[in-house]
Amino acid sequence: MAYLKCGTVASIMENIAPKRLAENWDNVGLIIGDSSSSIKKIMVCLDLPAWVVDEAIDANVDMIITHHPIIFNPIKKISNDTALGKKIMKLIKNNISVYTSHTNFDIAQGGLNDIFARQLGFVKTNIMKTMIEEKLYKIITYVPEGFEDKVLEQMCKAGAGFIGNYSDCSFRVKGIGAFKPQQGTNPYIGEVGKLEKVNEYRVETVVPEDLLNSVIKAMHKAHPYEEVAFDIFELKNKGKSMGLGRIGHLENKVTLVSYAKFVKTTLELDKVTFSGPPEAEIKTVALLNGSGNSFISAAKFSGADVLITGDLQYHQIIDALEEGIYVIDAGHFGTEKIMIKAISDYLRTTLETLGYNAEIIESKSNIDVTMHI
Repeated sequence: MAYLKCGTVASIMENIAPKRLAENWDNVGLIIGDSSSSIKKIMVCLDLPAWVVDEAIDANVDMIITHHPIIFNPIKKISNDTALGKKIMKLIKNNISVYTSHTNFDIAQGGLNDIFARQLGFVKTNIMKTMIEEKLYKIITYVPEGFEDKVLEQMCKAGAGFIGNYSDCSFRVKGIGAFKPQQGTNPYIGEVGKLEKVNEYRVETVVPEDLLNSVIKAMHKAHPYEEVAFDIFELKNKGKSMGLGRIGHLENKVTLVSYAKFVKTTLELDKVTFSGPPEAEIKTVALLNGSGNSFISAAKFSGADVLITGDLQYHQIIDALEEGIYVIDAGHFGTEKIMIKAISDYLRTTLETLGYNAEIIESKSNIDVTMHI
């Protein structure tokens, strides 16, 4: 089995939820730890309160993956005088690294918002509030005849060539390339000091911004030439849209109270609260993990009948009802606890595929701390 490092785990997490997707106020990535440290045991949790830190220490964990950052705001001191200081000191003393994937995991395609929607039975959804529109680039290179398929294949394996639901999209045209190798070169074709004319293919494909460097590396590796000629152009067409919240449509209209009961049962919650006439009919549903106070307007303009989220405040509920939007509050923990199993399953599958033998555990003490009587 391969030797697993903290930085490798961070890269694996980056693949599912790139840090660039996080909102400006957020704090994601490796927050505590040494990227070169050895990782044998990883614990996944939603939050990192003191008792979860103690659980990790007792379980001899090397790394913790959280959804909510242990450090949100800048701090000036780390000491035992504060709860945060105590936690940080314990983690460092016990060589436990902490990696956080928060709003970037919410926003990412296939991330927490999509997992939440699937859990409630929605196969196809739309984004409620677009946050990012992916930039696309066209990359063009010139390949000697006979190598065009190999070069394009490797570029597409690195992530190029996707247009909508079509993969391996490219264009090629045959022509004649000319070059004269100079002193100190080691040409694949031709002789030093002699003008060479070669049958070549101009091949081009599309690549999203975050995969551009990987595609360039793959192109260089597969290309036979010592010096690879290529061009890159930013395109006006946009790639994938990513954002917060999802909009789904029920097959048939249901009453608000019956759907609130469905949410409670499906999410395995002790309770949910809802606002609106119990027998009101709903069909279009807006969903958002965590706190949804600031998404009432986005839900309305998306045509939703009801917003399912957490942490709704009294005045925002009144505003929603005035706007004609019903609300179901399933709680912050209730709408995000699914992150623990989702990340754990992802890490187990990915690490096994890559040949790493690390143990993944799910926190047992990270539970909803609110009580109901």
